[in-house]
Amino acid sequence: MDTRMCRKDTVRTAVALWLALGTVLAQPDWRRVGGPSVELGLASPVTGPVDRVWFSAGGARLLARTQAGRTLESADFETWTAAANPENPPEALDAVAARLPERDVKVLADPQDARRLFALGRHLYRSADGGRSWTNLTAFGSESVIGSAQRDVAVSPRDPDVLVVANDFGIWRSNDGGMSWNGLNQALPNLRVRRILATPRGLDGARVVVDGIGPVEQLPGAGPEWRPASDARLEQEVEARRTASRLTGDAISALGGEGEIRYAGAADGRLGVSLDRGRTWRLDPSPAAGGPVEGIYVDEQEPRLAVAVASGKGPRVLRSTNTGVTWEDWTANLPDTPVHAIAVDRAGRGLYVATDRGVFLHRGDLDGAAPQWTPVAGLPAAAASDVRLDPAGNQLYVALDGYGVFAAAAPHRAGWLRVVNAADFSLRPAAPGSLMSVLGGPVSRARARDLSFPVLDASENESQIQVPFEATGSSLPLVLESEGRTVNLGVPLQSVSPAVFIDREGAPMLLDGDSGVRLDARNRARSGSRVQILATGLGRVRPDWPTGLAAPLEKAPEVRAAVTALLDRIPVPVARATLFPGYVGFYLIEIQLPAILNAGPAELYIAADGQESNRVRLYLER
Repeated sequence: MDTRMCRKDTVRTAVALWLALGTVLAQPDWRRVGGPSVELGLASPVTGPVDRVWFSAGGARLLARTQAGRTLESADFETWTAAANPENPPEALDAVAARLPERDVKVLADPQDARRLFALGRHLYRSADGGRSWTNLTAFGSESVIGSAQRDVAVSPRDPDVLVVANDFGIWRSNDGGMSWNGLNQALPNLRVRRILATPRGLDGARVVVDGIGPVEQLPGAGPEWRPASDARLEQEVEARRTASRLTGDAISALGGEGEIRYAGAADGRLGVSLDRGRTWRLDPSPAAGGPVEGIYVDEQEPRLAVAVASGKGPRVLRSTNTGVTWEDWTANLPDTPVHAIAVDRAGRGLYVATDRGVFLHRGDLDGAAPQWTPVAGLPAAAASDVRLDPAGNQLYVALDGYGVFAAAAPHRAGWLRVVNAADFSLRPAAPGSLMSVLGGPVSRARARDLSFPVLDASENESQIQVPFEATGSSLPLVLESEGRTVNLGVPLQSVSPAVFIDREGAPMLLDGDSGVRLDARNRARSGSRVQILATGLGRVRPDWPTGLAAPLEKAPEVRAAVTALLDRIPVPVARATLFPGYVGFYLIEIQLPAILNAGPAELYIAADGQESNRVRLYLER
């Protein structure tokens, strides 16, 4: 078994990966979650509906009008920007065909050759004889390789064999007269995300609802494309609304609460409450909201507190502090625009609403006075259809119409210091030598009793510290100094507390043992190969190593704890477990994969002296 230290180029590659990860962690700038397209098994990934597509005069640019009414343009068939001075699309040249290739198709004439016709329906057809005979350009068996509902077709003025089609799944191009197709959707900002169902957690990625497609998920390490997923909770929610509509005799558009006390909102703006888990309802006789109720937040600890949001005119944010007996208009200074969703961090005193003019924040308590809403900056100018906080309230996720999903450090948490594990941002205990992240502000000094914690990095919203190897006991009375103030925090401590490093999308920091290249769904681990795992929290090492000092490139200190690794819950050999050469607070675990493996994703985790790490996904090939 090869147990050599990783080569220097591998060290440099791994350090570069960490530095890139550190840049993401240290800056709260908005980042895209997943890409703007969905993988449905068609010729290329898909996006949302596009109504019109046409070439500019001379054919230098391609323009498209989405179903949402935005006009976009591309000069390279890859990147898309909003058209600064959009040209009007040419009038469609409707034509009459001798016969139709399928029912209810739209027939258009080629602007360059009136004898050539196109028929747009479930497939795209072409005729060179006025419609007496047709060639199906998109069929593979009985299915269309570019999806159904063709809406428009454009022929390049430079080359009649270059065809571009707009349909319910985006924009598609053929360079050979329809013999083959590829999508132009992977950079097209036209993904119509309506709901955020779940934020990344453990082995699961972000999960959202896309118009016309349904639930999709962005799997950690599987690439930026979204993929179809099932969501039992969404199905239960739909059934619960259907049941509530039947019991109330009204069209229930939103529900809130999961205990004995539950709330309902109707499409006519009325609000109601149930005190028996939804078996019976009391619906207000007149509308409280200015339009259809689109979301309801209910405080889990105090269900007497609820906030409803609505579209339409009049009150669009309403608060109740008495279990729905009365509702107070909390719209306050919001712009006159529909409100679609609300996210609340009660402990952090932060309330967010998603509107057609973006996301707005109120810093305050549900029991407080009327809110003062301020816009959340930095996002593309687009309607926000949903807003959601992760379970810890640290990350804010926003769904923007046409752009997909974005995430950033939750702005309401700025200035509120809290300590999490630097590898997976969990609240797992610290361990001697482990890396911890301090969220909420820059840290200039950190100490506990007589121990000084090295501050490895500090930015406006986040800092990285290392727990001294000499730390003992069951807890650390951590004292942090930040911008002239002192903050005291209690941090639980264990001798080991392993965690595998993941990025903000949940993809693990796993490297090929020979090349040092990061492993993911596109670069899979091979049978019989070595895999390097970047982790923290493995405790003291032998020989002892100074806290805050980068591990040596040669003869890195070895972990004292007994380290094991499990792949799909089956132990695999651990070749070594050391400090990661060239960096501070990192540990390197190298495992040897079996000679025979099942291809596909596998669950991987490590353990140190019986303490288990987070689960991550390793993609395998035979």
